[in-house]
Amino acid sequence: METKLQSEQDFQHYILSMYRISQDEFSRLLEDIMEFFNLTLEDYVRLRHLQLQNQGVKNQEIYSRICQEVSQRRFKAPELSERQIRRMVYG
Repeated sequence: METKLQSEQDFQHYILSMYRISQDEFSRLLEDIMEFFNLTLEDYVRLRHLQLQNQGVKNQEIYSRICQEVSQRRFKAPELSERQIRRMVYG
């Protein structure tokens, strides 16, 4: 099924009809998505480090994962070394 979305209103209508969510849920979802994609590289690294740390992942594994994840972000960021990531997290 090919769908052409011409406007934000088309997008909103499409999501509301496909996923049966309320207008309030759609608004919160869109806000969360926009917030995620507007994170700076430094904010993303700090947030992701905290998330992985809270899951019990050790720093060495965290740095490796973040290096890989950053290279696959929608708006590609420069390649980072583990040292650069540590400096973003700890200053």
